[in-house]
Amino acid sequence: MRFITGLLFTFICLLPAGSMAQNKVTLSGKVIDQHGTPIAQATIAVENTTSGTYTDDRGKYSLQVAPGKHTFVVSFLGYQTVKQSLDIRQDKKQNFTLQESAVTLSSVEVYGKTQTQKVKEGAFAVNALDIKPIVNSLNNLNDLVNRTTGIKVREEGGVGSDFNLSINGMSGNSIRYFLDGIPLDTKGSGVSLANLPVNIIDRIEIYKGVVPASLGTDALGGAINIITKQEKKNYLDVSYGIGSFHTHKADLNAQFVEPRTGLIIKPTFGVNYSKNDYMMRDVEVWDEDSRKYILTDRRRFHDNYFSLFGQMEIGFSNKSWADAFFVSASYSKVDKELQTGSVQSKVYGMAERNTDAWNVSARYKKDDFIIKSLQLNALISHTWDHSLTVDTAYRQYDWNGDYINSSRSEIMGRERLMRHYKRPLTIVRTNLGYRLNNHHSLNLNYLLNRMGNNRYDEIDTDFEPTNDILSKHVLGLSYNQSFFNERMENVFFIKNYINHLNIRQNDLPSITGSDTVKGSQTKNYWGYGIGSRFSIQSPFSIKFSYEHSVRLPFARELLGNGTTIYANVALKPESSDNVNLGVFGTWHPADGHTIYYEANGFIRNVDDYIQAVVSQKEDGTMQYDNVPAVHIKGVEGEIQYNWQNKLQLSGNISYQDARDQKKYKTDGKPSATYNNRLPNRPWFFGSAEVNYTFQNLVVPQSKFRVGCSYQWVHWFYLSWEAYGAIESKARIPAQHICNATLTYSWKQDKYNVSVECTNFLNKTVYDNYKLQKPGRALFAKFRLFIH
Repeated sequence: MRFITGLLFTFICLLPAGSMAQNKVTLSGKVIDQHGTPIAQATIAVENTTSGTYTDDRGKYSLQVAPGKHTFVVSFLGYQTVKQSLDIRQDKKQNFTLQESAVTLSSVEVYGKTQTQKVKEGAFAVNALDIKPIVNSLNNLNDLVNRTTGIKVREEGGVGSDFNLSINGMSGNSIRYFLDGIPLDTKGSGVSLANLPVNIIDRIEIYKGVVPASLGTDALGGAINIITKQEKKNYLDVSYGIGSFHTHKADLNAQFVEPRTGLIIKPTFGVNYSKNDYMMRDVEVWDEDSRKYILTDRRRFHDNYFSLFGQMEIGFSNKSWADAFFVSASYSKVDKELQTGSVQSKVYGMAERNTDAWNVSARYKKDDFIIKSLQLNALISHTWDHSLTVDTAYRQYDWNGDYINSSRSEIMGRERLMRHYKRPLTIVRTNLGYRLNNHHSLNLNYLLNRMGNNRYDEIDTDFEPTNDILSKHVLGLSYNQSFFNERMENVFFIKNYINHLNIRQNDLPSITGSDTVKGSQTKNYWGYGIGSRFSIQSPFSIKFSYEHSVRLPFARELLGNGTTIYANVALKPESSDNVNLGVFGTWHPADGHTIYYEANGFIRNVDDYIQAVVSQKEDGTMQYDNVPAVHIKGVEGEIQYNWQNKLQLSGNISYQDARDQKKYKTDGKPSATYNNRLPNRPWFFGSAEVNYTFQNLVVPQSKFRVGCSYQWVHWFYLSWEAYGAIESKARIPAQHICNATLTYSWKQDKYNVSVECTNFLNKTVYDNYKLQKPGRALFAKFRLFIH
């Protein structure tokens, strides 16, 4: 509390220093040609600065600038560039008309930047992904994120399977997920990148290692912030897709604005279903004729997946009392049959896991809150999350779908169970931003995250119900600087983490550590960091960021998941020193040609690294444990080329070297795994992509987009290099995955049809613990967008 009081006192004392500060104002309007036709993707930029934006498909734009006199440059290939000086003291609407040019433009003087590009070129190491160009063909967010620099998504199977996402070598729960800056957990434990409706999303921001204090999180490896569409107009966005392995997907996203009162209603709905009955290659089954086990191909037979997400949000924007005020209610449900454990040789035939969650929340935003230049963002949310694991069959299945009776259950190998986990989650977030002037600003963020863990069993009478509590308070203060016409940007921040645990479970003490950690305890941790970016001379800029971060164990790590993961209540928080150093730039070698490049080096020195350890019994279970020290270093690079928004080429490559730094075992003897590369994780991978768009093909105002992507992953060992003979060690083979996409849109993107073929070479692909993923698959999608 002394820390919180001190920060608040510092913040309040600094308020008068910015009493003469100026807010930014908004210039908005349309860009049209001489015939009144809207021009999409036209550039509107402020001369001699990096500030700018693009028009949308209706020719509309919105650009924030400091009050005062500015010269605006409006340009588009094939049209004469327009320059106009404006004196703007308050929000202003200004339309621009461009005249067609009779000759090819010899140069384009100013290139504006989208919000996505601005985020990428900020002080932090960030991947920023624009969803709009690919929303017509995008099936789920995992597919997109997995193709970006330094990111690897490892799935355990097909649609709806559990996945592990890594950023620069840090994976799993070291990564935090947000929806518009709010923890994604508020929507329920079943909602993830794999099933979130893609139609609601504008862009994705992936922070690597160093995470802004404004997100209010204890992420160690990075954070993914999903930004939803914030358009202030009526629209209806509906899509339906059908694919291989009996896969169906439907999304609805809409917004209705009542013009008289300004009331905004935003319904969202998404549903996914798949049988996931794809072929498993070279699995072991008993052959009755030869009386021995043989390797053959068999289809998955117990892997149905169903997910449902629905949300209704109602509120107002741009009112005198609030810039935004919304209340929302949502419901999510996931029913998942379990086909395997953590290894594919462990086959299930009746086990399943079901989750459902209700959420209610309210959010409020106000500029000039109480005093000028002070912005408030506040949210309160409560989620009722319930999961049920059904493990009642005393059977042992094989890949034929046959079984023999057993004396133990499928998953846990113990008594029958119907294990319930009720995990109510309360989130309170308050964010205050204060702009001292055009070069300096402060931000104070507070986040409360309180989760219960009420567990009980319907049929296992020996199981003792408990109600654990995990609470954390994260407070962050950041100071932002901008100099030399925005060529230099600095961010300094400090974080404080307060972790409160009340552990009451005491079952399986030899495995879970519940005999050593029990009752209530509160601990305090500190974090701090810096981010800096400097544009030396176009097209060369440099950025550096550092953070000493702390990550508190996740509920899944501490308390297990009721199925394949045992609890480990003695788990310690991770801490890490994260460093990023990179160069980047955007180059326009000729009219219509744009090249973006980025290269980054990173270091992650982690203490008490939390890692999933697979049971040596090969019963399909695992448990999270601390590795005393892990050092990760690596390099990555990316290059993108764009020609007239028709041809896009991109490629990236990532190398990540994660080594165990534990020299001695607990008995004092040297550790055989010292300086070994951490097992069961990709360390060298890359991807390439090409897309071409044909305009006005067949019908006017149409687009036909052809795309192809390639992903490569170097082979890696399943277990520690030091154990066993090299020639007999299990390893995940190298992967080569090729995907192709065709998308046709007409009537200015009102009607859209796409067909995607994933893994069209039909390669055998592995991810987590050598679990096979689907072979060749087709997915067709139709999208209707009315606006």
